[in-house]
Amino acid sequence: MPHRPHWCATSDCYVCTIRDSALFAGLREAELAVVEGAIEEVPLVPGRWLYRGGEPANAVFTVRLGLVKLVQYLPNGDQRIVRIARSTDVLGLEALLRQPYQHDAIVVQRGLACRIPVEVLNELNIQNPGLHQELMRRWQGALSEAEAWLTELSTGSARQRVIRLILRLADARGVGHAPLFNRKDMGAMLGVTTESASRAVAELKREGLLKEGAEGFTCDRHALETLITD
Repeated sequence: MPHRPHWCATSDCYVCTIRDSALFAGLREAELAVVEGAIEEVPLVPGRWLYRGGEPANAVFTVRLGLVKLVQYLPNGDQRIVRIARSTDVLGLEALLRQPYQHDAIVVQRGLACRIPVEVLNELNIQNPGLHQELMRRWQGALSEAEAWLTELSTGSARQRVIRLILRLADARGVGHAPLFNRKDMGAMLGVTTESASRAVAELKREGLLKEGAEGFTCDRHALETLITD
């Protein structure tokens, strides 16, 4: 069972490496002063979880570096990965409605996140209405991402689903900056068996369309896109 991470040092928003694209990008320095001391840095350790579904939601999280999977459990006990959060993504927005967390948020790739108490966001919303708009934009983005996962990664053959996943994780050059997921996780993301996911990946490797390494993967993006569109 995953373990909860330990909250770490107070975050320094002034020197954040992703500040320009993070949730608080539009805040003035006086408003950032409200944040300082309240936001905590959370080390992302693979296998640990940020929060669990059903828990009271009292904070949102911004991923600064690393990957976090959102897991939903089906009535038969199977799990389904409904979204992967990456750098600048915001998790736990249901906390703004004072609803329990809807998923288990489990770390996949080592990195760092920021834990932002709901009370801080509520106070900043009063001072800066633009933050509310940014939160709604992030929420819409999360919904669009979840919808894309549902429509793109849950239809077609196992091979087609694996190719779509690879394309979503790779950049324009066909480079994935993290290793591909283990095959069990891939199956849980795509709604296929572990064996089907393994077989599809193995086929793509044999065909020279995919290479995996300890630091990430590379793929022939153009060829994979052609396979999907044909």
